[in-house]
Amino acid sequence: MYETHWQLQCRPFDHTADQSFYYPSEAHQGALLKLRYAVEHRRGAALLAGAAGTGKTLLVEMLLRQLPEPFSPRAHVVFPQMPPAELMAYLADELGAPCDSTASGSIQHSVRRIQKMLADNSRGGHHAVVVVDEAHLLDGNAAFESLRLLSNFQTDSRPDLTLLIVGQPRLLPVLERMRQLEERIAVKCLLRSLTLEETVSYVSHRLTAAGAGRAIFDSQALEAIHQLTQGSPRQINRLCDLCLLIGYADEQRQLDASRVTAVCQELVSVAPE
Repeated sequence: MYETHWQLQCRPFDHTADQSFYYPSEAHQGALLKLRYAVEHRRGAALLAGAAGTGKTLLVEMLLRQLPEPFSPRAHVVFPQMPPAELMAYLADELGAPCDSTASGSIQHSVRRIQKMLADNSRGGHHAVVVVDEAHLLDGNAAFESLRLLSNFQTDSRPDLTLLIVGQPRLLPVLERMRQLEERIAVKCLLRSLTLEETVSYVSHRLTAAGAGRAIFDSQALEAIHQLTQGSPRQINRLCDLCLLIGYADEQRQLDASRVTAVCQELVSVAPE
């Protein structure tokens, strides 16, 4: 809607898996390198934690794109809030484990399916990757224990898969209480919000990736964006997108701090009851 007005090729603050929109902040790049290390060195498990909106899922998508072909198959669970039996059956299907239609749908059956598939996969020179996103939603200790079972599977004393556990920071104390699983986590990565300098660079990066040839937000507006969003990438995207829309509707040529603050107050902030 507003792209032509701002002379953009696309909407710069939409959620997109396009790598050109990925902003390599210090925290994000550090986490990406650690996760690649864990997978490519065939570690049993790795952890990525961060508050909602810090870019965990996008980072995982970037990781999966960068992995060489031998690191397959890959299963990405985006909504793990299901009973352990259903979770294991889902993972078995996602990993392409052969299914015996006459067998039960028990956890034991699903685990046996996964075990056989992983052994064959490793003997074929491959290494599986399982990502459990939103892991803080897992259905109790039984679900974590079921995932831990997967890390038991080895070929030639090396894990047959790498389990990537992704979730909000409240996941950390849960894992600390599950020592057997926590001890198998080779790397732990914590995403933080963007600093002021990173926020400015983030907004500029995404605008440039969308084809912007001039400054759309002035320097005070960029500072206001950081203050109002506390450096949360998701909130930055939402606020900037709304600013571009309202600026287009009002035929603005550039957006300043007062405009950003007004948009936040009118369209983002929750009015008190």
